[in-house]
Amino acid sequence: MTLNDPVAPLYADLAGDCHVSFEFFPPKTEKMEAQLWSAIETLTPLAPKFVSVTYGAGGSTRERTHHTVARIAQETPLAAAAHLTCVAASKAEIAEIADAYWLAGVRHIVALRGDPPEVGGRFEPHPDGYTGAADLVEGLMKRHPFEISVSAYPEVHPEAASAQSDLDNLRRKLDAGATRAITQFFFAPETYFRFMDKVLAAGISADIVPGIMPVGNFAATQRMAAMCNTDVPSWMARLFEGLDDHPAARQLVSATIAAELCRGLYEGGVRDFHFYTLNRAEHSYAICHLLGLRPRVTVELEKTA
Repeated sequence: MTLNDPVAPLYADLAGDCHVSFEFFPPKTEKMEAQLWSAIETLTPLAPKFVSVTYGAGGSTRERTHHTVARIAQETPLAAAAHLTCVAASKAEIAEIADAYWLAGVRHIVALRGDPPEVGGRFEPHPDGYTGAADLVEGLMKRHPFEISVSAYPEVHPEAASAQSDLDNLRRKLDAGATRAITQFFFAPETYFRFMDKVLAAGISADIVPGIMPVGNFAATQRMAAMCNTDVPSWMARLFEGLDDHPAARQLVSATIAAELCRGLYEGGVRDFHFYTLNRAEHSYAICHLLGLRPRVTVELEKTA
């Protein structure tokens, strides 16, 4: 190679052959609701496969999750998916929730065991509830023919007895009727590819979609990572050092890190990405743009008052 033979960057002129999905959380205030709907309005033209709305620990956001998912389903062209957990709910209560979603036009559930209400607590099944996500998937499929997504842990669930038992649990969830798995966030492409080697070696053929989380607040990310057994590379701490009082620069660094992760995944053949948006559109939209995605639909969304 000579100086007259420039090498095009990986992101140059991509085919736009990726599929994406976005995750939001139910807002607590009017201001947060306005921010959520601004993000939805920005990301809708990228025609995601679906968007999902999270469910708080112990079912603490049940009503707000339902309201948000139902509104997305009714007022936008997006396929809305509702998170649903086993925590602090009987099978009858979950059946009631599932029926309400079905009546609201929601056909996709993200089925999770769920986190206990107290930070650091252990999951205890409801006496009349489901024992875990695989059991929940089976119950939901008996209720309605939902499309169901479940979780996967490339770095092993923190409560799993071993990597193999965690993989066995993933298989049970998929065998129970789940369509795909979405991974917990991670920060190195090799983490995903090593996990996929194990998944394929175990004979699991379902789609395992990488979950991408741009780092908005490094300290908060460290706390979340510690709770879900995600490794935070030491180089990431060094990159964010000194940026506490420089929010704009911090956002640029965050976007660069997430874009590099997606670049490595794309180079390795990944064409499906799930973004944990934290109800902000900028990072996810920019990365999708780099991946070659361009607006495909035009939609007018109702604004909150």
